[in-house]
Amino acid sequence: MSTKEKTAEELKQTVKEKYSQISEQSSEYNASSCCGAGESSDEVYNIMTDDYSEVEGYNSDADLGLGCGLPTQFAKIKKGDTVIDLGSGAGNDCFVARHETGKEGKVIGIDFAQPMIAKARKNADKLGFNNVEFRYGDIEDMPVSDDMADVIVSNCVLNLVPDKPKVFSEIFRTLKPGGHFSISDIVLVGDLPDALHKDAEMYAGCVAGAIQKEKYMGHITELGFENITIQKEKTITIPDDILAKYLSEEEIDAFKNGDTGIYSITVFAQKPGNESDSNIDEQEIEMIDEGPACTPGSGCC
Repeated sequence: MSTKEKTAEELKQTVKEKYSQISEQSSEYNASSCCGAGESSDEVYNIMTDDYSEVEGYNSDADLGLGCGLPTQFAKIKKGDTVIDLGSGAGNDCFVARHETGKEGKVIGIDFAQPMIAKARKNADKLGFNNVEFRYGDIEDMPVSDDMADVIVSNCVLNLVPDKPKVFSEIFRTLKPGGHFSISDIVLVGDLPDALHKDAEMYAGCVAGAIQKEKYMGHITELGFENITIQKEKTITIPDDILAKYLSEEEIDAFKNGDTGIYSITVFAQKPGNESDSNIDEQEIEMIDEGPACTPGSGCC
């Protein structure tokens, strides 16, 4: 059954099952595939992920190689903040966020794959963090109270959710007035070939579930968020040996030379509130525009 024929609940179940499996895969395998789904590439060692190794608070045991950005690097987290990470996986971004909040703050990771929750809790125990917790739940209906978070982060997760406007409305609900989010995600410009768009593995691989960049940004605007900024953008290139599983040589050439682009964007936005409630200075919002990701022959693979 193609992704177009599946209901929202069936798509979520597909993702849950796949990410339960992905939790046991190596970060190297996940990085060389599309978010750990499907086969890995022999041409490119890193399709989507950014390098966390120099980020303070990074813990290699919690890095499964599933991200498409560094949202916590841009999130302007302050000491004592309450931070929520959507789709927290093995805890990588939560532990980076905890470094920024310090012991005075609190970090909550939310994930709907039980093996991910178990792995994250084990990692937190090893690190001795008593102000980082992991909650099992659906980010379309977060298990947290209204007006709770100073900052919300997420790394390559919303593209996996069928009802993206519902997630953004939940983000709005759970942020404090003046609070903000920094989210890295996959978006499209132009249409994917049907063979990619309909495939369940490419959905779990963060590609087929991505929506148009303009529509994605529109969801944020419609809810009334302010100071909306694309902090970082980079091109995602799917290597030929993975495309060949879905497309003929002629279709690969047409796709690569066509108007469709796959991008990782890191988006910042703020919930309206009293100026005194805000912990962000507009001049601090950092913007970076990166060139194409690593591709065969570029010398970085």
